[in-house]
Amino acid sequence: MFEPLILGIESSCDETSVGIVAGHELKANVVASSVEEHARFGGVVPEIASRAHLEAMRPTLTCALEQAQVELADLDAIAVTAGPGLMGALVVGLSAAKALACVLNKPLYGVNHLVGHVGVDMIEHGPLPKPCMALLVSGGHTTILRVGDIATDVTEVGSTIDDAAGEAYDKVARLLGLPYPGGPVIDQLAAQGDSKAISFPRGLTAKHDLDRHRFDFSFSGLKTAVARWVELRRRGGQEVPVADVAASFQEAVADVLTAKTVDACQEFGMDTVLLGGGVAANSRLRVLLGQRCEQAGITLRRPRPGLCTDNGAMIAVVGAELVRAGVRPSGLDIPANSGMPVSQISV
Repeated sequence: MFEPLILGIESSCDETSVGIVAGHELKANVVASSVEEHARFGGVVPEIASRAHLEAMRPTLTCALEQAQVELADLDAIAVTAGPGLMGALVVGLSAAKALACVLNKPLYGVNHLVGHVGVDMIEHGPLPKPCMALLVSGGHTTILRVGDIATDVTEVGSTIDDAAGEAYDKVARLLGLPYPGGPVIDQLAAQGDSKAISFPRGLTAKHDLDRHRFDFSFSGLKTAVARWVELRRRGGQEVPVADVAASFQEAVADVLTAKTVDACQEFGMDTVLLGGGVAANSRLRVLLGQRCEQAGITLRRPRPGLCTDNGAMIAVVGAELVRAGVRPSGLDIPANSGMPVSQISV
């Protein structure tokens, strides 16, 4: 089988990354994060992210080529995130990819960032079953996807109607006085707390919600419930048990995510589900989804935590699938699309 050598560029948010794959074989994956520059502001600042991408792009590319031990001339194609993401950040990556494709006379593929989070699992576990279900959980997106073919057929089954799960983690961390990004910090604290200490709400799980939002998510109400609980404790002069709050909040998030995903698999007759996105590295989510999938007879595929966050390898592997499927390359005039729908796999 033809194993195209693809270079992937990812710059949708606060990580500049270049990955190189030969089919599903990982050759290099270099990530330069600007998260520390954003931490003092409590969240990603688009202008800072764009400038960081400009500074990191060339050294990240050089490092990836050295790690893979390949030359630019060896590449079969260039893949790059075209959306969704921060507009200014996307433009930096697209500009670099277009320049490489033009100078090297190589095909260019504008790839959907969200589909990349699904495709990256192929690096560890090989081709995806056709069809399968995917739960994508990140700072900006929380979505259940039906994946018929990673190169040609991805459809949304359900998504968040307000805050994404990762966004809720960051907001809860902020109100607890914890540093940004909130996900890893809350995950660590939760291990020291009691997940049953506080009964926080599970959004869109009431009977009256299921007709319209059976597979959708909502974390805004959960975030507000945590804020009110903490405020009442502080007003009463009581100490806030941060570890218990973290554990109870995390349990509420994981409970809803896993229950709705298993329900979607059963409704659509899927026997395989893939977990992807930055929040897919969360320890409780990985364990609980594993337990519930096992009970339901569903196979769970999870990429290692290091491949869950934004990276160039996930864009490269989708690029390889596009090449093998004979999908037409993108033009050099493709725009950045900050709101690119997940059903649009490539531009």
